[in-house]
Amino acid sequence: MRMTLGLVSILMLAGLAGGAQAAPALAVGPQYDTTHVYVAPEKFERFVKSFVATFGGMASKEIIANVTPTPSTTKSQLVRTPVGVLSVFGFVTPIPAPFGAERNGFLVADFDAAVAAARADGAGLIVAPFEDAIGRDAIIQWPGGVNMQLYWHTKPSHAPALMRVPENRVYVAPEQADAFIRSYLAFSQGKVVEDIRKAPGAEVGEPFNTFRRVLIDSAFGKTLVLATDGQLPFPWGRETTGYEVADLDATILKAEAAGVFVTVEPFAAAGRRTAFFEFPGGYIAEVHTAGKP
Repeated sequence: MRMTLGLVSILMLAGLAGGAQAAPALAVGPQYDTTHVYVAPEKFERFVKSFVATFGGMASKEIIANVTPTPSTTKSQLVRTPVGVLSVFGFVTPIPAPFGAERNGFLVADFDAAVAAARADGAGLIVAPFEDAIGRDAIIQWPGGVNMQLYWHTKPSHAPALMRVPENRVYVAPEQADAFIRSYLAFSQGKVVEDIRKAPGAEVGEPFNTFRRVLIDSAFGKTLVLATDGQLPFPWGRETTGYEVADLDATILKAEAAGVFVTVEPFAAAGRRTAFFEFPGGYIAEVHTAGKP
C-alpha cells in the first residue's frame, strides 16, 4: 500500500484516531508529540520491536508512504508507549533535505496560527507548509539550530494521556541559549521550572566542568535545555528524548533482553538515576527515574 501523508500523520492511518480534547494555547497535548526516529530499512522492524519490548505499548501497522512534499518513499510506523511516542521512518529512497534533521513533531490545534506564531517568535520556516492525506505539515528551526515539525489533522485526534511525560532534550551553544529559551517560551506559552547556571558537568559526561541546565514546562510537555561547550563524550548530545521509568534496573533487563545496548551504566545525578540506551539501528535514548534533572 502506497500513499502520501505527513511525517506524523501516520497516527490517523494507524487506527488511533478519534475525537480530541481542547488544550491551552496551540498545543493539543504531549501524548501527540512524537520523537522522530530514522533507521535503516533493514533494521526497522528490529528497532520497533526492541523499543516496545523495553517500554511497553504498541506499534501501528507498518505502511509504505511518501511523507515529504517531494518524491520519496519510506517505511513508516507509529510507536505509542506509556512513556513517549515515536514516529519511525526507514527510507528506501534518499531522504530529501532537510528531513531527517528534525527532532520531533508537535500536533497543533490551529496550523496557520502555529506557523505564524513560531515565525513571529523567532523561528525560521525551513520547510514551507504542505498538505498530506489527512492534514498539513511544516518544519521550523528555532534559534540555536533546533528543528521541529508542526502538524495538524483535518479531523481531531484522540490518544490516551501518557503515564510519564518524556523530556525533549535540547543541546544548544551557551551564547544561543537565551535566544532559544525566549523564542520557545513565547511560542509554547510555557514557564521556566528551573534554571541552573552551573549544573554539574557529570550530567553531560564532563565531570570536571559545569553547564547551564534549564527545564521548561508547557502544554507541549517538558523541554530540557542543555547549554554546553560541545566537548561531550559519546553518547551525550546524540539523544533527543529522555524517558522516565519507575524502575531503571528492571527496564535495563528488558532492554538488554531485546538486544538494546546500555552505553552508559546507571549513575546518580540531580536526585535521580540515569542511563543511556542504544537501540538497534543506532537510536540513542536517555532513561531515568523520577526526580529533577
